[in-house]
Amino acid sequence: MRYLLICLMALPFYSFAQDLKPSDEAAIKEVMESQRTGWNQGDIDCFMEGYWNSDELLFVGSNGVNKGWKATIERYKTSYPDKATMGELTFTYLKFRKLGPKSAYLLGKFHLKRDMGDAEGYFTLVLKKIKGQWLIISDHSS
Repeated sequence: MRYLLICLMALPFYSFAQDLKPSDEAAIKEVMESQRTGWNQGDIDCFMEGYWNSDELLFVGSNGVNKGWKATIERYKTSYPDKATMGELTFTYLKFRKLGPKSAYLLGKFHLKRDMGDAEGYFTLVLKKIKGQWLIISDHSS
């Protein structure tokens, strides 16, 4: 009986700690590709379309925590004021993981190729499927 109870308690964790369906992984990659394209065109507004437009959006970077979509876009526009500073963005995807029926995380690496010196780091994104679209609700980049 005790074994059955332990198995039943562990079931929700097991069912959510799985890889994403290929269709969801592909949809998230489309969001990322759209962001990459917007960034490489120098269009931060387009890049931000991949983020949840909410006061609840979280962005954590080397300068601390920004809360909300408006604070996040202002941070990007201040940190990357022109195309030269933005450079050419590429992503490497390391791990997709399902967190729940409509949530996932993505661990990856970014690289900015720039004349002023390249920059790179890692990111962990939490995404949520909102009204049929995957959006970033939390971004921790370093």
